[in-house]
Parts: sequence; C-alpha cells; structure tokens
Amino acid sequence: MTASDRLRIYEEAEATARLAAELPRWEVADGHLRRLFRVQGWKSALLLAGAIGHLAEQAWHHPELRLAWGRVEVRLRTHDPDGITERDFALARRIEAAVAWRPGKGEALEGTPGDPRFAYIREEEAEG
Repeated sequence: MTASDRLRIYEEAEATARLAAELPRWEVADGHLRRLFRVQGWKSALLLAGAIGHLAEQAWHHPELRLAWGRVEVRLRTHDPDGITERDFALARRIEAAVAWRPGKGEALEGTPGDPRFAYIREEEAEG
C-alpha cells in the first residue's frame, strides 16, 4: 500500500459501506468512525481505554476517547489529511480484534468466568 493509498479520504457513503462489510459494530458519525462499547462500570471503562491507548500509541494514530461509567466511545479520524482514511480502518480493526479476543477452549488461559458479575464488555448491549 502506498502512502497516497493510506491517506486517501473516504467519502461518508463509501466509509459506511465498508464498515457494514468489515466492522458492522462501527458507524460513521460526524465525520468519524465511531464505536460505542458498553462495559460493566468505571473500572472496565478504564481498562478498555488503556488497551485502546496502547494500540493507538503503537500505531501512532490516536483516537478520541470518551469515557463514562459503563461506556467507552471511540472516534477515529485522521488529522492530516482531515478525514477518514485507511489509517482509521486499520486501527478500528486492531481495536475490534483486541476487544473480541477470548482464550480458546482447551487453552492454558481460562478466560473470564461465565458469571455476569465478572463480565468485562457487555457485548449483548454493544452499540455502533
């Protein structure tokens, strides 16, 4: 992928269609790629924001994060050029993969217990 491909600005309709195909929990809102995560409370919101922050720093592409009790909103838009670019889609895919990861059956890691009290991300209520 060339530098011009990475920085090509997507029109809203084109970005919306691509999200529907690749990242269905994301949407285009106010010129940004947007995803709202519902979580179990403040601690979970901070943990998720920290994970997203780590990915963003490694990618050197920084989203807007809005945190509140029980929710984290992620908004992606490339600052230079000013619009939605391939960089935004790439980071959205990384965020989605990190949040969706769970240990597989039979692995050494057990994963979060099935008890709803220990749920981290409330996927059944995820928006975006």
